[in-house]
Amino acid sequence: MARRRGWAGSPPKDDEEARLRIVEAASRCVDRLGAAAFSLSEVANELGVTRPTVYRYFESTDELLSAVGMHVMHQFSDQLRAHLRDITDPAEWVVEGIAVPIEWIPARPHMTLLLATGRSEPFARGFTSQTAIDMTREAFQVSSIDWPALGFSPTDIDELIDLMLRLIASMLIDPPDPQPSKAQLRRYLRRWIAPAVAQGPEDATA
Repeated sequence: MARRRGWAGSPPKDDEEARLRIVEAASRCVDRLGAAAFSLSEVANELGVTRPTVYRYFESTDELLSAVGMHVMHQFSDQLRAHLRDITDPAEWVVEGIAVPIEWIPARPHMTLLLATGRSEPFARGFTSQTAIDMTREAFQVSSIDWPALGFSPTDIDELIDLMLRLIASMLIDPPDPQPSKAQLRRYLRRWIAPAVAQGPEDATA
């Protein structure tokens, strides 16, 4: 009976649902308390279960934090694709594809949770995970730009994705001091990143 009360009288039907409900509860804790106050105890209290119940599905705080990050990353990916949808210049598309995450993510408590608690290593790994790569690859595929027509092979796209994600992660984990303005960030990216994209892959090895 305590188990039923613990899950608000409706226990999850399987482990997948249990994990999802724990992740959603963790997200609510971040919304309500902020990253600094996040703990597994708060998540357990949110659900009305014990800490061992949370540990049954997530072996460590880092694992739960990564799951929360991935959960909101899917939502973030949808919003980023919408922002990039109407950009037809490939160099500008890549500039915005790097600049916007650098600007948006610090304002989103779920996605900065690992940084705020000092867990930058799993945060960085999350940025170059297969999930992050796949979501970025999908953004390329649904963009208004015909990348193959511009000479970009799937391998070229994957290399560009890797560069973009690693640059975003580095700028968030070790941000410049002082922090650049939006205009300064784009000027920096247009100077050092945009020319390589505009040149295209065919001449890159010449």
